[in-house]
Amino acid sequence: MRIATPKLKTILLASIAATSFTGFAAAQTAPATPEAAAPKAAAPEAVAAGSAQDDEGLIIVTASKRAATLQDTPISVAVTTGAVIEQAQVRDLLDLQTLVPSLRVSQLQSSANTNFIIRGFGNGANNPGIEPSVGVFIDGVYRSRSAAQIGDLPNLERVEVLRGPQSTLFGKNASAGIIAIVTREPQFEFGGQAEVSYGNYNAIIARADVTGPITDKIAFSLAGNINKRDGYATDLVTGSEFNERDRWGVRGSLLFRPSDDFKIRFIADYDKLDENCCAVVNVVDGRTGAIVRGLGGRIDSNKLLALSSTTNFDSENKIENFGVSAQADWNVSDFDVTLIGSYRGVRSFTNQDSDFTSADLISANRADTDIDTFTGEARVASNFDGFFNFLLGAYYFNEKIDYRPTLTTGADFRNYANALTGGAFLNVERLLGFPTGTFGRSGQGIFEQYDYRNQAISAFGQGDFAITDQLTFTAGFNYTRDRKDVGANVVSTDVFSGLDLIALGTRIGVPPTLAANPQFNPLLALRPLQFLPPFLNFPNAVEDGKTSDDDLSYTLRLAYKVSENLSTYATYATGFKASSWNLSRDSRPTPANFIPGSPAQVPAPAGSPIRDAGLAVNNLSTGTRFAGPENAEVYEIGLKGQFPGFGFNLAVFQQALEGFQGNIFTGTGFVLANAEKQSTFGFEIDTSFTPIRALNVTASLTYLDPKFDSFTGGSALNPGFTTSPTDLSGQRPAGIPEFSIAVGATYTAAITEAAKMIFHVDFNHESNVAIAQGSNISREVESLNAAVTLALGNGLEVTAWGRNLTDAAYLTTIFPSVVQAGSLSGYRNQPRTYGGSLRYRF
Repeated sequence: MRIATPKLKTILLASIAATSFTGFAAAQTAPATPEAAAPKAAAPEAVAAGSAQDDEGLIIVTASKRAATLQDTPISVAVTTGAVIEQAQVRDLLDLQTLVPSLRVSQLQSSANTNFIIRGFGNGANNPGIEPSVGVFIDGVYRSRSAAQIGDLPNLERVEVLRGPQSTLFGKNASAGIIAIVTREPQFEFGGQAEVSYGNYNAIIARADVTGPITDKIAFSLAGNINKRDGYATDLVTGSEFNERDRWGVRGSLLFRPSDDFKIRFIADYDKLDENCCAVVNVVDGRTGAIVRGLGGRIDSNKLLALSSTTNFDSENKIENFGVSAQADWNVSDFDVTLIGSYRGVRSFTNQDSDFTSADLISANRADTDIDTFTGEARVASNFDGFFNFLLGAYYFNEKIDYRPTLTTGADFRNYANALTGGAFLNVERLLGFPTGTFGRSGQGIFEQYDYRNQAISAFGQGDFAITDQLTFTAGFNYTRDRKDVGANVVSTDVFSGLDLIALGTRIGVPPTLAANPQFNPLLALRPLQFLPPFLNFPNAVEDGKTSDDDLSYTLRLAYKVSENLSTYATYATGFKASSWNLSRDSRPTPANFIPGSPAQVPAPAGSPIRDAGLAVNNLSTGTRFAGPENAEVYEIGLKGQFPGFGFNLAVFQQALEGFQGNIFTGTGFVLANAEKQSTFGFEIDTSFTPIRALNVTASLTYLDPKFDSFTGGSALNPGFTTSPTDLSGQRPAGIPEFSIAVGATYTAAITEAAKMIFHVDFNHESNVAIAQGSNISREVESLNAAVTLALGNGLEVTAWGRNLTDAAYLTTIFPSVVQAGSLSGYRNQPRTYGGSLRYRF
């Protein structure tokens, strides 16, 4: 039964307002370095479930692009320290969601397609033309696509998850939130660590890093890692294993500190991945299953939670991710100046048997992607003692993407299409006089090439006004100008998909006035097989292939420090994400530019700009080339407390996105469209309890009540497991659980003066939720993880660990099976993993 939301809103808002009777304010400006920060906390600060504090019980974050304690940061931010990530055996960002309940991470059809969602908002996978609504920054550098975010980072200091729009200080497409990953700087004291881990599925992880001085002013760090594992899903036909791990990387950093007031850090990294991913399960074996089996194909039917799949060739996921960056920090009198410049490159190749049967229906679904990204940022922050402090900055972004996907039909497709139509497919070939083998021939398909250029600049700033010693007013802004130039060169060699069945109807005796009517023209029943029609390339005489977006986002905040232990804030903020382009064969002109139809229709289709320019091609339909901008806003009230042995962070919010960019898979392609408005009411609470010094207990709870306020152009699964246009207005978005809970505990037991045992456990739960819009198939997530570490005084540590110890199984995503109407496919979660590791610190 659902919570009575209006009553819950009233109680929560009233309780926060009563507690914060004196007013709300942004945290007072903190000094630029942790050493000069606020006085030491009396108790651990509340962080993400399972997180921990440093030896002094003080968490320093840079969520506001200034160093400040978590208590004095007036933003809803969950912090997970490197120590906790290490204790919890979090291997990549997919596992991070078990510690941060308002964060959801899902991996889709390839290693390069990972989606990050915060408070129910997020997109960005399955199409390189879509930047994510949740921005990922690693050491201050924006990673624009998920393929650039999957490295195994050494010397991890902390991960900050900033919830809600963050466009004011993070100007590039941060309409839903930020994941900021911070690694440790090179040290002027020699040290390092080496670790080797072995687990089930022959999982081997080896990593090492070393840091130390080169001179008294230059320090270095160098790290490398290998992450290998057999697949946990088996192909029942080929015997291959899906969902393996095969990745490695190196990373070097150089710190030049000529004085206490100036430093430059250089970072260079390279990661490589070559994996067979990702296994697809058959959720529903529909009416096409018998035809597949009649062709000699195999389907592991109706096994929605199976660790098995059926294909006729292995998937390929080859990714190279590399880059360099430099950050200079300079303290000049009362000002801190920061300059950051970076280059990132991604080279990826993917190929998949996307019909997910052992029949050769789809012979290749491959894509080559080259991404080159340049960024630059400059900012200055004041450190005045008086009434006013500020931060001003500018940001530059330049990205080039060359994307070359290909989809071709296999050797069995011709006979499959014929069986699907009861023999009509080949009868039409003979009837119309085409040579035998023209329709559905192996190797026919669509060959695409997209050229994408994006330039963006932002100017941002924030001012803090200390009205009293306790009350601070903050105002921030960000002006962004984003320009995109996109071109497409797409060729379809699928002869049947290019036929004008209306015009051909007249050749078999259908009167011209009735040729567009399926009741009189039997050829129109074959239209579902025309899923690779000719493409209208752009730019053209009507469509210029350009978008130009300008936006001014802003933040207004009041923060009040009630006491040394209690602070509160109230925020109104807006956010922005620029237009995203549909770089796929489903990119189509808008209805304003084109009216679908055949020239053979009687009466003929009315004029339209594309028809008037003579650009119309057979079977051209309408849709979108791009989705317009997202505009976010949030009303948020927060309360942060820090007391002896106990700390908490509470946020209550009403958040909305106008123009949310939805990317819906239809079974043959993707529909990119804007939801007019999607909103969420919710609250988040993170707590940390230390009853004794040796024990830290954490608990986090997120409640979300989202809805599509208006989404007239939405899509949903229908009873036949195909996707059809649906007005989703008033509905709850699928995949967003009402409650998410994360609890954890870490206990340290002294064995001797030098040796200790560290016990860690964490549990993550998500309430039952529909997986896809229009579907009655749901999931409920439960994940229990634990680790036990023996730390000896000589730097040696031995750990036994396990993740998803109860072996809970559920589907993460479902979608219509490719070219198999009536069937449903999906991805399931990772099964139980366990193992041991040996680490030596020096």
